[in-house]
Amino acid sequence: MGLLEGKKALILGVANNKSIAYGIAKAFHREGAQLGFNYLNEKIAKRVIPIAEEFGSDLVVKCDVSSDEDIKNLVNEVKEKWGTVDIIVHSIAYANKEYLKDYYYKVDRNSFLEAMNISVYSFTAIAREFMPIIPEGGNLLTLTYYGAEKVVYNYNVMGVAKAALEASVKYLARDLGVLKNIRVNAISAGPIKTLAASGISQFSEIQKIAAERAPLRRTVTIDEVGNAALFLCSDLGSGVTGEILYVDAGYNIIGM
Repeated sequence: MGLLEGKKALILGVANNKSIAYGIAKAFHREGAQLGFNYLNEKIAKRVIPIAEEFGSDLVVKCDVSSDEDIKNLVNEVKEKWGTVDIIVHSIAYANKEYLKDYYYKVDRNSFLEAMNISVYSFTAIAREFMPIIPEGGNLLTLTYYGAEKVVYNYNVMGVAKAALEASVKYLARDLGVLKNIRVNAISAGPIKTLAASGISQFSEIQKIAAERAPLRRTVTIDEVGNAALFLCSDLGSGVTGEILYVDAGYNIIGM
């Protein structure tokens, strides 16, 4: 019997089969979870619908997380189809590409607010709107990166957003743990070549340095992140909440 047998998991933010969210969906599916997905627009729908079919999912809903209306609609769709949802994975982030290079201080107000709205606030909005249909013992998981904690060149406004996201994880863990015994965690994944990463200037250089300096002398895969997510969202992780789990081949422990 799989670790997630009988569980329903909503995976938000799959862009294609190179996405970290895809690696998580794959691990969850392998362990028996029933999966649901969202897509931002028709262009992404063309990639997400075949992935949903691959995992035997018939729950694929359009949801732009910067829209309260879309989030409420997603909740209603999930409620109608499933009744409840045990696990929600939030793998969504966005920043204006113009500010993922050069210097952080150049970011304009609107681009800053947009990055915070989509990359940070959406996780809190989803937690709040879904809380009534998440049973006791449910799980929320989001994705972050070491650029939240230390300066990573060109990560800039996204680093500031991820720092706010990590703080959100801790506050949500307290709130939802007290109110409903729901666990909230984040995975800080090492640099992986995804569609989202392609927007960061000189990303391949970041990846190369991470592989050279990490104790395991390599970067990580979406499958390794998927397995870590499985641990956090299954009963194996029942004592873990408010945690930022590094899955980065140990890169974060290195000082000099």
